[in-house]
Amino acid sequence: MMRNLAKFSAISLSLLALEMQPSAAQPQLQGQQTQQGQQAQQGQPPQAAAANPTGAPFVLQPQEQAALDQVLLAWQQQSQGTKRLESKFRRWHYDLIAAPAGVHSSWSEGVLKYGAPDKGLFRVDTLKFFTGIVEAKATYAETPGQFGEHWVCNGQALLEFDRTKKECRIQQLPPELQGKEIFESPLPFVFNLDAAKIKQRYWLKQLEAPAGMVVIEAHPKLQSDRAQYKFVRIIINAQNFLPQALILFGPNFDPETAPSYDHYEFLDVQRNSIASGIANWADLWIKETPPSDWKVINDSYRPNAPLQATQPNDGSAIR
Repeated sequence: MMRNLAKFSAISLSLLALEMQPSAAQPQLQGQQTQQGQQAQQGQPPQAAAANPTGAPFVLQPQEQAALDQVLLAWQQQSQGTKRLESKFRRWHYDLIAAPAGVHSSWSEGVLKYGAPDKGLFRVDTLKFFTGIVEAKATYAETPGQFGEHWVCNGQALLEFDRTKKECRIQQLPPELQGKEIFESPLPFVFNLDAAKIKQRYWLKQLEAPAGMVVIEAHPKLQSDRAQYKFVRIIINAQNFLPQALILFGPNFDPETAPSYDHYEFLDVQRNSIASGIANWADLWIKETPPSDWKVINDSYRPNAPLQATQPNDGSAIR
């Protein structure tokens, strides 16, 4: 899945229970079990080109745009004070190449952290792959020597830890990016929204949602983003605007022929917590370095360069 900072390998933001049972609090996309799942699978057809010369995948009516702007402003006001944020996540990946329809091909658990404006961590701690159907139930197991993504940005460099190869790629950030918010993916804006920037980067619309939730769909305007994903859906709490889930659809997503997507669920989300306010909170992960027996590769940060693959190309990564 997300292989560069343009797709914060979700801080890169994460729906099905680990035993294939959906949580009541999560909108889910397994088969056609819920209305939210049906909407996510079906998407919205693009408007006719003649009616939409801008190339946008949809056109909002004035009242729809006004309602969306009101939500974005409230979201921005709630989230703009984010200085420190941490969350656990679960991620389910769906891909017909690696698992039957309606069955996730892999699932993972991990942690993400964010320190404004340019520090972040994304680490997968558990990764299991689909191994088959046993007594009508999907089974999963770890693959020896295969690990999920793990990277740290400390404000001066991006460190990518490839635990499979025991390599660490260190990309130095140019001076113009140091001290600035360099994360450009859907995930950072989920945590710290800038309404104007998001409207510049994405076509946005609000979808119907269960009570207490807000669902925003974002289609990227930039070709570099569209090459990585077709669109994303963000599910946030309607009261505090903290993220609950994010669904990221592959660049070639089609509900019938290519239903490939990742679904993140966010757990124990903490914004500016007292615990994270201690002096050494960031030091616990920002100063992380590779083990002495690892190979270190020094490089310069290139915004559109892909990260090293840390998972096999067997359905555990978005295509």
